[in-house]
This record gives sequence, structure tokens and C-alpha cells, in this order.
Amino acid sequence: MTNRIFLILLSLVSVPVVSARDIQSFVNDQLRTYPELRLIDIYKSCFQDYMGAEHMVTDRKAVEEYLDEEIGTSNVADMQPWYYEPCGIKGRYVRVSIRAIKENLISKEVLLDAFMRSANAVKLPSVKSWKRNWKKIVRTIDKMEIGLPNYEEDKQFIDSILSEGKYAISHSQEYKDAYHPHYRIIERTIFENELKPMIERSKQRIQ
Repeated sequence: MTNRIFLILLSLVSVPVVSARDIQSFVNDQLRTYPELRLIDIYKSCFQDYMGAEHMVTDRKAVEEYLDEEIGTSNVADMQPWYYEPCGIKGRYVRVSIRAIKENLISKEVLLDAFMRSANAVKLPSVKSWKRNWKKIVRTIDKMEIGLPNYEEDKQFIDSILSEGKYAISHSQEYKDAYHPHYRIIERTIFENELKPMIERSKQRIQ
């Protein structure tokens, strides 16, 4: 347990440098996978990679109730086919789809526990440091000239949020309508050591 906590702390304290090539590769992958996305959806994945969960989570009952509601109202047929995908450019966190619960690959309790620990593992980086990181990312996206819809509007909206000392935003309505995102953010070490082996074993069992 001590070694696992050390690895989590090390991975979160050390934020790797992001190159222009890394950014371009990530954005192009996102465009191929989610052609309906907007800049705010790219932003969301990037801040999840950098910041993890959107805030510290202490009320387990409320988190569980929200997850129960999402499980009950979501439709697997509408979801993306993946069970998990890395966040952002470096993948320090992983999006784990609740498809994995609905198809009985992992239990709700396993995902809930992993999410709670991921959200509360360490103190989040400052919004100021994230703002500097995002400026580097968006400068590279500017140069790519990819023609995202509402691009300037989204840039201004993101800047306004960051200027208020905030960083968390929702997916665009276009993204929600097209892809029906239902997932929880899990720290990569927790995911690789615990959830991924469960999901892969379960997939093999049902194939």
C-alpha cells in the first residue's frame, strides 16, 4: 500500500513537459474519434489530464447517488464503444466509461472507490499553473488552423473562466448529443494496477 501511494504521489507531482508535436497528435486523434467536438471538449480532456477530478470529493453517498442515477438513465447503445480512454495529452488520468459497469466488467463499488481515491489523492495543481499550460496548448491549436466550430467564442469563454480562477467546464452540447459521455476520471496508476486488469479479464471471460 505504501509503494502504491508513493507511485501515485510521484506521478501527480511530476507534470511532464508537453511538446507541440504531442499537442498536435492529441488534437488530431480527438478529431478522428470525435468529429463533432469543439474547442471546449479538447480543453476539458486536457484539464482532466492536468488536474484530475474537478474537485475534492468527500460526500461518498452523494457521489454514489449521482452514479446510480447515471447508470439507471444511460443507454449503452448510445455510448462510445470504448471502456476506457486516456485524458488529454499525457494520460495522467483515464476516463473509465460506465459501460464497464452496465456490461458487468467491473462493479459500481469498484469504480466509485477508485474515483474517490483518485479525486482525493493529492492537492490539485493551481489554476494559475494550469492557465499557463493551457496557453501553450491553445497556441499550438491556433497554428493548426483546424476550423473548429465556434472556435473564437470558445476561446473567449475559456479565458473568462480562467480569469475568474476557475477551470472546470462541461462538454459542449454538440459533444453530448453525438457521443453521450458517461465516465469517471481515475488516476492512471490506480487504473493500471486495479481497474484495467479487471476489465480485461472480464472481457476475455465473455468473449
